[in-house]
Order: sequence, then structure tokens, then C-alpha cells
Amino acid sequence: MAKERSEDQQDEQNIDTGEHAAEVETPTADQQHAAEEVLQEELAVESAQEIEIASLHQQLAEHKDMVLRAQAEVQNARRRAEQDVEKAHKFGVERLLKELLPVVDNLDRALSTIDGEQEANKAVIEGIELTRKSFLDTLGKHGVEVVDPAGEPFDPALHQAMTQVPNGDVEPNTVLDVFQKGYRLHGRLLRPAMVVVSKAP
Repeated sequence: MAKERSEDQQDEQNIDTGEHAAEVETPTADQQHAAEEVLQEELAVESAQEIEIASLHQQLAEHKDMVLRAQAEVQNARRRAEQDVEKAHKFGVERLLKELLPVVDNLDRALSTIDGEQEANKAVIEGIELTRKSFLDTLGKHGVEVVDPAGEPFDPALHQAMTQVPNGDVEPNTVLDVFQKGYRLHGRLLRPAMVVVSKAP
């Protein structure tokens, strides 16, 4: 009985030793080739994924750039619209004011033709002056400035020379006389002043 047991144990040991001592199989050439193909396919898939990821990153960057450009265009359009509205508020009455300026011219002409020495005319002169002052004050509230350049250097941006007169008492290109006053609206010229300009004798 003990003999049988020891034989069984020896057989089991032999089986265990045989399992642990089993040799590792060397793959065949076909198996190696198949494994290399699988590896190459996996590498190709990874490479394709990397290319796709790079392409997606590029598209994302392009879309971000497009969004930033669109936002900038919207801001520029909003700024232009605000400037247009501001200009419309400032200069929307330009045409009306140009048509009202001859009224001031007529009041100036009336004052220059009435004889102020006569007592009977003093009330008329005072009335015209008050009317003219009130009119100019109203224009001033709307941003209108008078351009009256007598004695100033000639400025072609603001003055229109009607004639030149030789004069040695003043510098050449000095405004000697003003035929008609000019006007500006918020700095923009409404009408140039018509002037007489000096020149060297």
C-alpha cells in the first residue's frame, strides 16, 4: 500500500515536472508574417488617427480664427453705425441751416445800410440787432460758429478770396475785408467767408 502511494506521488511529480519543463513553441514564418501584418495595420490605424487629430486641430484653429474675424467685423460695423448715427445727429440739419444763413446776411446788410445817426432809426437798429443776436444764439445752440476773419491770415480751407488788393501796411495774404461771413457746423464748414485779401504792392 505504501509502495503504491509512493509510485502515485512519483507519477504526479513526473507529470508536474513535465508541465513546467514544456518547451515554448517557436512561431512559424507564416505566423510571424501574420503578426507583422497585424502590427503594420495597427500602426497604420494609429498614423491615420494622428493625421485625423492633426486635421481636426487645424480645422478648430481655422474656425476660431473665423469666429474672431466675424466678431471683429461685427464690432467694426457697430462702431461705424454709431459714428453714422452721431454724424446724423450732428449734421442732419446742415441743409436747413444753409438755407437760413441768408436771413442773417440780410439782417447784417440792413444794419449796414441804416443811418445810425438819425434818432428815428435807433429803435429800428436796436430791433434788428436784437433779432440778429437771437438768431445767432439759436444757431449757436445747434453748433453753428461764425467765421469772421477780418485781419486774420487767409485760410483757403475757411475763406474764399473774391479779390486781391495791393497793401503795404499788412502782411501779404491777410484778410482786409469780409464781403460775407462764413459759418461752421461742429467744426465742419457750412459756407466759406467771402473775403478781400492783401498782396504785396
